[in-house]
Amino acid sequence: MSAAERHIAHLDMDAFYASVELLRYPQLAGQPVVIGGGRRHQPEPQPDGSLRFATLESYVGRGVITTATYAARAFGLHSGMGLMKAAKLAPQTVLLPTDFDEYRRFSRRFKAAVAELAPVIEDRGIDEIYIDLSQIEGVAADHGAAIAAAIKARVKAATGLSCSIGVTPNKLLSKLASELDKPDGLTILREADVESRIWPLPARRINGIGPKAAARLEAECGIRTIGELAAAAPHELIERFGRSYGAWLHAAAHGRDERAVVTEQETTSISRETTFERDLHARRDRALLTPVFTRLCEQLAADLQRHQLEARTIGIKLRYDDFRTLTRVQTLPVATAQPAAIRRAAGECLKRAPLEQRLRLLGVRASSLQPAGTPPPPQPPQTADLFA
Repeated sequence: MSAAERHIAHLDMDAFYASVELLRYPQLAGQPVVIGGGRRHQPEPQPDGSLRFATLESYVGRGVITTATYAARAFGLHSGMGLMKAAKLAPQTVLLPTDFDEYRRFSRRFKAAVAELAPVIEDRGIDEIYIDLSQIEGVAADHGAAIAAAIKARVKAATGLSCSIGVTPNKLLSKLASELDKPDGLTILREADVESRIWPLPARRINGIGPKAAARLEAECGIRTIGELAAAAPHELIERFGRSYGAWLHAAAHGRDERAVVTEQETTSISRETTFERDLHARRDRALLTPVFTRLCEQLAADLQRHQLEARTIGIKLRYDDFRTLTRVQTLPVATAQPAAIRRAAGECLKRAPLEQRLRLLGVRASSLQPAGTPPPPQPPQTADLFA
């Protein structure tokens, strides 16, 4: 099927964790709120029946923001930011604890609602999916606008939450498009729209261009936007960034992406990773890396449980400040989907990795997957690990 015939959607729930919490606490609607606190930050019932909410003003600790409402984002708060730093920017922002059980419940709801209308789905995590709309009757007439609107309405009815959808000929463009009109957006783009809608965006908006690559593009090539990247000579990008990544940069800037939507039946591994806003040192920035590393392991465990899978092999992925990528894996005696067991195995992998350079990306991966149902793994003796 040619790109012109494909209609791929990317659906992204709007400020998902925060939006779920606002359903529980509607009195916070329109206020700056961040999610990322611990149990001690539960709202406290007052004698008059109201609730007293914790704020960032009194926060002390090493936690990071999991997500922020759009009102909080207006103050510069965003996911991955340390809560202490956020407190300096917006001390009156409400702080709520994370509740992953509730988020997973809403995740299952919205995905089931989408599957009723469009069953070819690639699960990309708790709050986003790709959907292949190409075979749905009538989709070519309006490039997917009607079915995308119907999906948005079905998700709203099933969860009470809004989502944003981008529909384009491929996954790369659809992920970009779903961000253009947030929140509650519906964006249809075709190849002819790339120059006007995509090229003016910062190059870093392309999924796969992190802060370090964006900085190198600007410093070494004077490239700031996707359009400027598209205009760059392919041989220059290959010379500076290597054959594989340089060729990919050129193709991505032109909106080219041949990847298919992969359904969960084809899953052979599951991973979670994050690219840092600034390079972090594994030892000197341990206070920042520790909660990020733990959260990635927890999210990976949640993904496995949602797929009803367990993993025999756990691995880590490190990308250093010079773009070198290193992986380490550990095979477990018994398959698991438990966050503590994944965290321990990933910690063991870290002990076998050089950690003297700064890191720009950290990831965890589960492979050697099998259906859930094996006994839980034995608990090994507690050992200290680098991010403990």
